[in-house]
Amino acid sequence: MTKTHNELKTVRDMIRYAISRFNEAKLSFGHGSDNAWDEAVYLVLHTLNLPLDTLDPFLEARLLEDEKKRCIKLIEQRVKKRVPLAYLTGEAWLQGHKFIADKRVIVPRSPIAELLSERLSPWVIDPENKLDVLDMCTGSGCLAILAALAFPQADVDAVDISDYAIRLAQLNVSMYGLNDRVHVIQSDLFNSLNKKQYDFIICNPPYVNSSSMRALPVEYLNEPALALDGGEDGMKLIRHILKQAPCHLKDEGFIVLEIGNEYENFINAFPTLDPVFLETESTTECILLLNRAQLLTLE
Repeated sequence: MTKTHNELKTVRDMIRYAISRFNEAKLSFGHGSDNAWDEAVYLVLHTLNLPLDTLDPFLEARLLEDEKKRCIKLIEQRVKKRVPLAYLTGEAWLQGHKFIADKRVIVPRSPIAELLSERLSPWVIDPENKLDVLDMCTGSGCLAILAALAFPQADVDAVDISDYAIRLAQLNVSMYGLNDRVHVIQSDLFNSLNKKQYDFIICNPPYVNSSSMRALPVEYLNEPALALDGGEDGMKLIRHILKQAPCHLKDEGFIVLEIGNEYENFINAFPTLDPVFLETESTTECILLLNRAQLLTLE
């Protein structure tokens, strides 16, 4: 530690220092928080093994030398490597639920999680019914797990092509004790699902277009490109998903699809579709819903 670091005495000091370092480095956020304050608070509380939702009582608490070193090490890693904090701490939080994070799998952050916390109302008429649910491109398994928690009678298939994603999803499913209802399946899209049909599909696929991929902040480039790169217009994988989805949806089934900032590219790619866009607290044209009948009109 430097002489400057010796001046950091309390939790408040360390949070202030972290914010200053983050702002000075012009870090990009968006992997669980969208600002330097929230990320600094999480970093310090996590490192000190303090409750993540309780800050005020600890602000003036003095730091032990070992605690100080651990905080500073994490701050410097975040600043110098520009790695998402979730990869440094090994965990990510979504809708109040913790998930194991791994640098080989995209960080959990989909706004679909907010819709699941509302049990996809009003689109799912009876959330207590027996439901078959598919989470396509599951990554860490976070949405599949949140779906199982939101719909207690549901059986959920969590599908991904990545070996790393499959292993991580299995760890997260086991952590929540949901092995009997959430089934992790390695598959290239629908190829390994035979003819199984679902009441609804949720999907956060790779959708970043090539131009945007080249302009991504370093934090996002530290994530696996397989989970982000959607091809020239961002719709490469989405075209396959929407074409194949009707065969795997029940008659009244639907798909909830995240497209991020690719609204224009989606409309250009699918001019005949008229999706319902589902708003969340932070998004308006990022998530859409299409029913089976609409998808059957695609050529």
